[in-house]
Order: sequence, then C-alpha cells, then structure tokens
Amino acid sequence: MSDVTSFINGLSVDSDESYNNIDPSTGAIIGTVAKADAELVDLAVRTARTAFDGGWRESSPEVRSTLLCRLADLIDANREELAVMESEDTGKPLTQARTDATVCARYFRFYGHTIEAFYGITIPLTPDFHVYTRREPHGVAGAIIAWNYPMQLLGRAVAPALATGNCSVLKPADETPRSAVRIAELAIEAGFAPGVFNVITGLGPETGQLLSEHPGIDHLGFVGSTEVGKRIAAQAAERVIPVVLELGGKSPHIVFADADLEQAALFITKGILQNAGQTCSAGSRLIVHKDVKDELLELLVAKFEAVTIGAGGDDKDLGPLVSVKQQNRVRTFVDEAEGTILTGGTVPAGFEAGAFYSPTLIADVDPASKIAQQEVFGPVLVAMEFETEEEAVAMANSTDYALMAAIWTRDVSRVHRLAAKVEAGQVYVNAYGAGGGVELPFGGFKKSGYGREKGYEALAGYTQTKTVAIKL
Repeated sequence: MSDVTSFINGLSVDSDESYNNIDPSTGAIIGTVAKADAELVDLAVRTARTAFDGGWRESSPEVRSTLLCRLADLIDANREELAVMESEDTGKPLTQARTDATVCARYFRFYGHTIEAFYGITIPLTPDFHVYTRREPHGVAGAIIAWNYPMQLLGRAVAPALATGNCSVLKPADETPRSAVRIAELAIEAGFAPGVFNVITGLGPETGQLLSEHPGIDHLGFVGSTEVGKRIAAQAAERVIPVVLELGGKSPHIVFADADLEQAALFITKGILQNAGQTCSAGSRLIVHKDVKDELLELLVAKFEAVTIGAGGDDKDLGPLVSVKQQNRVRTFVDEAEGTILTGGTVPAGFEAGAFYSPTLIADVDPASKIAQQEVFGPVLVAMEFETEEEAVAMANSTDYALMAAIWTRDVSRVHRLAAKVEAGQVYVNAYGAGGGVELPFGGFKKSGYGREKGYEALAGYTQTKTVAIKL
C-alpha cells in the first residue's frame, strides 16, 4: 500500500500506481504517493455529489459554523504533526510550516464565524412586489492547489466552499500531498459527514487534469502557473462553470527617496526570501529612486548575506527549493540574466546534495529583460532605478502580471495617486504582507488571474445569487 493515498468518502483509498515523494533538503525518498486514476476521481466527485444532495446543501449556517470551528481546533491541536509533514515535503523551515498550520486553522475559524452573517438582501421594487435574493452553493467545488503553501492554500479553498454549503474535492500538489490527506481525516474527526471533503492524490497532468475536466464539477479553483491556468479556464468554459484562478506574479516594491530605507529593506528581504522565494506574491522586483539606490542596495546585501541556510527541520531562515527541477529553473534564469550580481547567484557551499539556492540580488537590470518580466519563483530579487513618479508607475505596470505591489514613501498624496495607478490586486504602503491576512480579498489583475479568495468576498465566489420576486 502507498504511504499516502486518496481520502474519499471518509476512507483511505489506494491506487494501483504510485510515485516517490522526495525530501528536497536531501534528495532522499520519504515515501510513496498513490496516483488516483479516472475511476477514483469519478468516485470522489460522485461521493461529493451524494453528500451535497444528501443533506449538506440543506445544513444550517449554525451547523456548518460549528463543524468548521471544530476542524480549526483540531488543526491547531495537531499543528506540530502537520508542520513536520509540510517541512519535509516542501523543505521550508519548521517555523514557517507552523505558521502555515496556524493560518490554515484560521481560515476554517474565520469562515466558521462569518458564514452566520452571510445574508441575502431584500429589494424595494414596488409596493405590490416582495423581492429578495438567496445565496446558494454551486454544488461540488473542485480545487487544484500548488506546492508552496499546501495548508494555507487548502484552507483558503476548502473553508469558504464548505462554509457556503458546497462539497469539496481537493487535488493537492504532486510534491506535497500529506497534510491535505491528514486534514481530511481530521474533518471526519470533527464531525463532517463522509464525502463532504475528499482528497485525491496524484500528478497534476494526470489526476489534476481528470478533475478539471470532470463533468460533475460545478465550481473550480486553481493555484499555479499562468500556462496551466489558461488550460483550466478553457476546460471550465467548455462546461460553463465558474473558475477562480490565482496565477503568477512579478510584484514590485516602488521605493521613493523619502522612504524609511531600514524598514523597507526589512520587508523587501522577507518578501522575497520567505519560502525560498516560492510565493506567487513575492516582491521580486525592486524599483528604487536613483538618489537612494546605492544605500538601499547596500542594506539589502547585508541582510541577504546574514541569512542562515539549512534543511527544513533545522529551522534556519532559508530552506531548499521544492525540487532539483525548480533549482535548475532558478539557476538558468540567473545565469542568463544581464546586470550586476551583488550577492548570491550560486548554490551555497555545503548544500550541493539538496535543492538549495543562495539569496540573490541583481542590480542594473533592464526592466524589459526576461528576468524582470517572468516569474523566477526563487530567492532572486532584481533591481532597477527610476527618476520620476511616472517612470516608476510605468515600470511597475510593465509586466503581464499584476498580483501585488508595495509603495514606500512618506508623501500621503503620492500614496493615493499611485495606489490608483499601479495595477495590482493588493497594494501595500510602507509594508508588505506577501498575500496579506485571511480577512483581505486576494487575487490578481491581468495574467495573475481573476476571482477573489480570502475575506468575506470569497463567500460570494462560492455561491450564486437567486432572485425571488413575489407578487403580493
């Protein structure tokens, strides 16, 4: 039997085929993962449909709230077990993995609380009509998530889906299936009926595609690359179902001469090195005013070179990339880049066995170059300078992506001007949240995707509005 199997209808379900789960810190095999085939994907979707029609869609907000909060409590109670799984699967430091478990629990608790205040409205049409709206679930919500934040992405997809009365079929990333299966087991322990939340394991091009194409899916969410997102959107369009896409990012920090450079350097460092830069919302471009460029770059070099490196279990500042494949991708980007490498640009000495890459800062980068336009998904920051506000905005908006941005200035008028002009789903001022809190609507413009997750707004995305007009 595989070490990690699908979890369908409250039970572990193995497959005939499996693949190896690799520890990116060492390259060692840490177990096998079952590949769910078409029959199992169909079983998961049909099971979810049965649970939806069998009572979950009619369950009260109070019942759903209670169960979601119970699951949040169980995730908190099992935080260490879940964090170790995520640290081993992704290579991220244990402290960051513990935070991911805490945030995952927060999603279930947040939506457990907010669902009881999610109402329809009455519309004053004419005196002889009583008109109101109902918010109704879509049905079976499919979710395909990425490997960089397995638990957080699970929480932000599954919690609002279940809160609004949908049932869920989740496909975790190829590299990081264990925490998803464990949380599905905890959902049964919390009291969720079998079939309400199912997990199918396997490879993206196989199991993920089977899920995205399945005719029984009523709503689809995807987190990953823009290229795969476009294919999933096309598949959803064929069946005329709604889809939420959270895709790539090339988020800028715009730093003006009046900024607090010490504070900016702190947030910029964390924003690109957290999770080894494998974050869609990573602040991977630095657009800095020429008058303070040298000073800020000097601060950043010092912070980058002070970073400690080690395996996830060693709980240093920076762990490995998720795989050797990803390491090679990052290495290729840096090797082909034009500009001045101020620090990094190599595999750190002593860590050749794993998928590590040094914190890297490249100055004097052409804003139109490949490394300034495309998502690297590694601990690599590229810097370019500007003179005028208009030039800074043009640089910030010059990529196909528009997920997040940060503006660093003490000028309040400039803050509001740029917040309106910069193309991004979230704009931070004198701070950077790498996606922000559970409460803040999150999603992109342009090729960073569409639809919104997180916050109260996500509840609207998992429901459809029915208008009832009654002639009195």
